[in-house]
Amino acid sequence: MVGLKPSDIPPPLGVKVLSAGTAACIADLVTFPLDTAKVRLQIQGEKAASEAAKNIRYRGVFGTISTMIRTEGPKSLYNGLVAGLQRQMAFASIRIGLYDSVKNFYTGGKENPGVMMRILAGCTTGAMAVSCAQPTDVVKVRFQAQMNLSGVERRYNGTLQAYRQIFRHEGLRGLWKGTLPNITRNALVNCTELVTYDLIKEAILKHQLMSDNLPCHFVSAFGAGFCTTVIASPVDVVKTRYMNSPPGQYKSAINCAWTMLTKEGPTAFYKGFVPSFLRLGSWNVVMFVSFEQLKRAMMVSKQRIEATT
Repeated sequence: MVGLKPSDIPPPLGVKVLSAGTAACIADLVTFPLDTAKVRLQIQGEKAASEAAKNIRYRGVFGTISTMIRTEGPKSLYNGLVAGLQRQMAFASIRIGLYDSVKNFYTGGKENPGVMMRILAGCTTGAMAVSCAQPTDVVKVRFQAQMNLSGVERRYNGTLQAYRQIFRHEGLRGLWKGTLPNITRNALVNCTELVTYDLIKEAILKHQLMSDNLPCHFVSAFGAGFCTTVIASPVDVVKTRYMNSPPGQYKSAINCAWTMLTKEGPTAFYKGFVPSFLRLGSWNVVMFVSFEQLKRAMMVSKQRIEATT
């Protein structure tokens, strides 16, 4: 064992879970302004949002970022960051950290599992992660949608206060609001993201186009980010609108989607596509590269500890 390279030894479950959560937090810190811009573009056009915004209009990802900095200050780009980091530690640790273990469980430990088994594993860990981390996602989205403008009443003043207020006014259902569209979205995201990354990386290594190192991880992650955005964007828009909506605005996630379709047309489902791609593409690159490097660093540390004992 001591003579083997860290990449030759499968990392234990604890290393994968911790690496996934930490890597996702690093990715969130880097890409959070893009995510906030995406949320603002997705809710633009809603009655409640337009009343609060008055004459403010967002145009494109960088236009949205510059408008937010001009009208609300640069700190507004990181609205909801605390809830976002809480979400990633609970969410990514499960959906990414447990993916290989669940995949091995479904295949009985066989090497080179089929695409359907990978998709099933992605759906499973995605649904598990949403079930645990949904309250953090609700708070994150509401903070990102909240405008820091004079004369506009703030819904929440702090992360813990937001959890308490949502529970007090909307009950447990409020904290788990939008679970169905979020499970749908994250089943799609997880399947596309992890399976695509898996397949692209395997193809690159199989045809010896690159070695299992940073450039390979970068290309695989970028491809996974693009495929994920195309497939998951419509569900992401519905999820954002529904989770941010006040009680009674929409009867259900399906009603939210139907209202969008009838009032704004099918293009409403791809609102914020560019920031979604910029965010998911860059998030995937930072997360997967960090994840691979953290796993290796932890394995090196583990080997050194074992060598000295």
